[in-house]
Amino acid sequence: MDVFGGLRRDLFRDAFAYRPLPPMRTDGPLTRHLPDRLRHYAAWSPHAAVVFVAFCATMITYTERTQGGGLGVVVWAGSGLLAGVPVALTLIRPVGAWWAVCAATMLDNFLGGHSGFSGWGWGPGALLAQLAVMVVVTLRTRPRTAVWMWVLTLLLGFVMQLSAPEYGRQTNTGLMSVTSAILLLIAIVVNVRRDAERKITVEQSVTAVERDKRTVLEERTTIARELHDVVAHHMSVVAIQAEAAPYRVEDPPEELTAAFATIRENAVAALTELRRVLGVVRAEDYEAPDAPQPTLADLDRLLTNVRDAGLDVTKVVTGAARELPQGVELSAYRIIQEALSNALRHAPGAAARVEVGYVLGGVGLRVVNGPPTAPAAASPGSGHGITGMRERVAMLGGEMTAGEVAGEDGGGYEVTVFIPVPTAQAAPGAPAAPVETGA
Repeated sequence: MDVFGGLRRDLFRDAFAYRPLPPMRTDGPLTRHLPDRLRHYAAWSPHAAVVFVAFCATMITYTERTQGGGLGVVVWAGSGLLAGVPVALTLIRPVGAWWAVCAATMLDNFLGGHSGFSGWGWGPGALLAQLAVMVVVTLRTRPRTAVWMWVLTLLLGFVMQLSAPEYGRQTNTGLMSVTSAILLLIAIVVNVRRDAERKITVEQSVTAVERDKRTVLEERTTIARELHDVVAHHMSVVAIQAEAAPYRVEDPPEELTAAFATIRENAVAALTELRRVLGVVRAEDYEAPDAPQPTLADLDRLLTNVRDAGLDVTKVVTGAARELPQGVELSAYRIIQEALSNALRHAPGAAARVEVGYVLGGVGLRVVNGPPTAPAAASPGSGHGITGMRERVAMLGGEMTAGEVAGEDGGGYEVTVFIPVPTAQAAPGAPAAPVETGA
């Protein structure tokens, strides 16, 4: 029952359903290099090939009939169309085209046999039409359908032999069976490979999306770990100041003492919650830093390490340098660090330039490197650093652009960031530093 159920689904159910052949994709290794106008026509090349085969089958059968003589022009033309129309029908109704070519073969035999061989069976044009239809249907359906068509085609050959006017006359069923088996096997391999490539493409797309999501989550977790120290420091200062404040005033009112006690309790509770959250986002191999988180004041030390690694980097600071909120300082340092790391990996031998601009509304960063002077090694983590920088900038409500820049020497890469810092958020009492150029 399962076997006959599969036969019914493949060759009987909706056999003549309208299934037009879509245009071919033009992003392959050959077609994508064609001009736009030729690519438009190349998309219809499978349709043109099928129509050409249909024309060949029609003309071969018509020529064969005219050589036999005695049937008339109408019968000759009808025999030619019986061979060519089913081939063209595969463009819109593939399974129905196979049934049509089988019926056309039987009708063509009853019209008087063929002059090309002794006996009933497939003439040259009908043989070409039958094979073409079976190959196209195999390419457009599943491999199991090809097996059913091959078996039923052999059965059709035996039926034609039994139906011959003189029982026992030979047919070319053997030739059909061997030739069709080879061609269908090739078509099945092509079809299976095409489906496998399509599935791999879909899986790669899904994997890329999942990898991007995982990268974003990892970067956000890293940012959360780093900002924990910044927030914890401020909350610790609040708790200590709230506890010490009542002792700095003689005979403080009870309301003031209670208010400071409440502030301290809330600060301690916030610290407890921060530690609990950090325990959730901390990886198993995570080690708490044994030094304060870096800021822009530590930028010279970073540039020294980068120079020791082989990157020629210079620094330019414009505007009045001032102390920024620790979260902004940390993110700005990490962005510059990651941009220089990318320059080391992807542009070996290039020179880099770091620009830090202090303006009234925030801080601007620009890291640009020139073209590489040596081949860059493959980096499996390519793109993750840019994602991390974008996450930091988005967290602070800033803007970022990153991309290649044109140049006389072949171009380079540039990362530009602006992080807004309202004037009220700037650290009070921070001394203004003079404008610094060069490093």
